[in-house]
Amino acid sequence: MSYETRLFINNKYVDARSDQRFSVINPYNETIVCEGVQAAGPEDIDLAVSAARQAYKKWSKTAGSERAKYMHRMADLIERDIDRLAMIETLSMGQPIATSRKFTASVPAYWRYYAGYADKIGGESFTDDGDARLKIVQYMPYGVCAGIASWNGTQGTIVKKVAAAVTAGNTFIIKASEKSPLGAIALGKYIQDAGFPPGVINIVSGDGLTGSLLASHMDIWKISFTGSTASGRKVQDAATKSNLKVVTLELGGKSPAIVFNDADLENALIMNSRGFLLNASQICAACSRILVQESIAPKFLEQLQTKFKEMVPLMGDPTEEHTYIGPLADKAQFDRVSSFLETGRLSAAAVLSGGGAVRKSSTGYFIEPTIFVDPDDKIYKEEIFGPILSVKTFKTEEEAIDMANATLYGLAASVYTSDVTRAMRVSAELEAGMVSINAPYGAVLNAPFGGMKQSGHGRESGKYGLMDWLQMKAVVFK
Repeated sequence: MSYETRLFINNKYVDARSDQRFSVINPYNETIVCEGVQAAGPEDIDLAVSAARQAYKKWSKTAGSERAKYMHRMADLIERDIDRLAMIETLSMGQPIATSRKFTASVPAYWRYYAGYADKIGGESFTDDGDARLKIVQYMPYGVCAGIASWNGTQGTIVKKVAAAVTAGNTFIIKASEKSPLGAIALGKYIQDAGFPPGVINIVSGDGLTGSLLASHMDIWKISFTGSTASGRKVQDAATKSNLKVVTLELGGKSPAIVFNDADLENALIMNSRGFLLNASQICAACSRILVQESIAPKFLEQLQTKFKEMVPLMGDPTEEHTYIGPLADKAQFDRVSSFLETGRLSAAAVLSGGGAVRKSSTGYFIEPTIFVDPDDKIYKEEIFGPILSVKTFKTEEEAIDMANATLYGLAASVYTSDVTRAMRVSAELEAGMVSINAPYGAVLNAPFGGMKQSGHGRESGKYGLMDWLQMKAVVFK
């Protein structure tokens, strides 16, 4: 498979002015997927911003129906090449091909969904309330915007930012993670073929330095970041210290799954084993803390242990269709997750699965699915972003809610119960931006995605994801 490695600026692939280059390594066998990927430096970012700023003058005034035509074409082109784009992610960061194909297959729907909004962005007006003035509220684009996508779902995090932003009339510069940049760079050809005017969507590559250039640029007025809380804080700081640009942050999580004694036990077991282990648990909304009611805990834990052990044979080559758990994304991620294992072994009351079964050889950066019962706070409260699950028990509903909320994060949560009233009552009390009943939380096209507390602010997806790329203007007639 051949790969484009250049930057995409003003509807052309161009060589970076920067001399920085990097390679993409396959985490399954440590072979080089691609060498010479070009990293954008200060001059390259200035060129991308200049192209986007020039394009904005016309794009912001382009009829919504016209914008929608380009977006529908983009959807068609990506849909045609789902298998190719999915395989790029599989080779770059070890995502099993069946998972990668599923994630990529969701992308065209986002382009079409937001295309439907392109000619429907209205405003508001207020009738006379005694002061004889007409008040109009308009929703306006920000101008030149930027996005930094995560490596664990490149295509999905890109489309949620770009499709909504350009629908609103903004122009855009996107940067993917240096762990998985190739799928993002490949989108330049689709942007060309879809007919987008030059400069409307630009693509750059690079590490955190390139991201900081976007976050601190004085002519970018909004940026959206998906990634770790630590990196999100750096983006927020750079934005504040530059031009006070608006920031949307979709950050980490330590999401709880609460299993009540009236839950469908088999469903809860499947969702907290197979569901949790999707993408080797490298999903921000993954419920890595299980709180199970005391009366069913012995039976639940015994069967959960069995479910986890049944998943071990499904670890392997991510290009094989039957593989469910691939390697972690790279050595840095492997080393980080591995560091939690010794802590868990020393502190947990029990290790039900894995814990010491780390494999790093010609077969890649694998960690066996691990369950720690009653581990210390490092395991229980810190985001691990790997297949390590913590389990604790509770007696009452109130105790479960308190335990679930006892974290700095507030991204997602799951509630397992057959009582609809309890499900609504508990979900209302949970400090999380997203709550799912009887299943892990997954991205939903027309519902907002985002968190509370240190899991970020702002929303992506749905109508609210579109409104996040618009600012309000009041016009008052005397």
